[in-house]
Amino acid sequence: MKIGLIINADKSQALVCGEQIAKLMLLNDAEIFLNNSLKELIVLTDHEKYLNYFDSDEEVIKYCDVAITVGGDGTIIHNAKFAATYKKPLIGVNMGRIGFVAGLEYYEIAELKKLLKGEFKTQRRMLLNVELKRGDSVQRFLAVNEAAITRDVLKPIIDISVLLNNERIITYRADGMIFATPTGSTAYSFSSGGPVIEPDMNCILLTPLCPHALSSRQVVFREDALLTATVDNADLSHSYLVVDGQTNVEIQKGDKITITKSEDYLELIILKEKNFYTLLNEKLKEKN
Repeated sequence: MKIGLIINADKSQALVCGEQIAKLMLLNDAEIFLNNSLKELIVLTDHEKYLNYFDSDEEVIKYCDVAITVGGDGTIIHNAKFAATYKKPLIGVNMGRIGFVAGLEYYEIAELKKLLKGEFKTQRRMLLNVELKRGDSVQRFLAVNEAAITRDVLKPIIDISVLLNNERIITYRADGMIFATPTGSTAYSFSSGGPVIEPDMNCILLTPLCPHALSSRQVVFREDALLTATVDNADLSHSYLVVDGQTNVEIQKGDKITITKSEDYLELIILKEKNFYTLLNEKLKEKN
């Protein structure tokens, strides 16, 4: 089996864990695909003929059979887009603080041997297509967690109009708005007061950010909804489209942002069955 190993090189503990995972896989007759930048950072002597290096994490995932990420949720989310595009199953090993999307903690890496035996299940996660239309140009993004419209904190509150299937349904005065997947319901949306949705469901969650109204509430839309948002006072307030907290584009007056369910999906590997609500309590409970 060809194992794509993506390691957050900014975390020293992730490098140590990644090296352990590589050795474990190599001892069980796997082939390892790595980013060129890791050549000098992890030591895998005597296994060189089973190592393959690529110029980018995207290439690693494109040519592997199964992808393993080692880091936090940010590492998983960033590479999940590649995994979805190339239809490769992915599992994350958590080295971060929460790691809600991760399938394993760092002390559970022995479970990864099950990959080589085919002893695993997968769970499909819905993704969002996000388009920003400006005149005749269109910028396209794929969101694993969410697409958020936010304002510059030093600028005026923003007016956001939302259309459902091309029919205006509501206008918010708020600091912004989040369109989240069920996976993303436990991320930015959750921190903003949004509900928790089981991750294998298909729907689109809208959560306003600090709305200036008594009646503003979160809304859950069907998976086939076509949602369009415009910032009506974009010429007065610096506002931005932020996708998964990793990509941002300044919104200009007249821009239209459309949100739909993507035909692509993220296939997460399940090696250990965990009750979603038990996991929710473990990951998000308050710590003294």
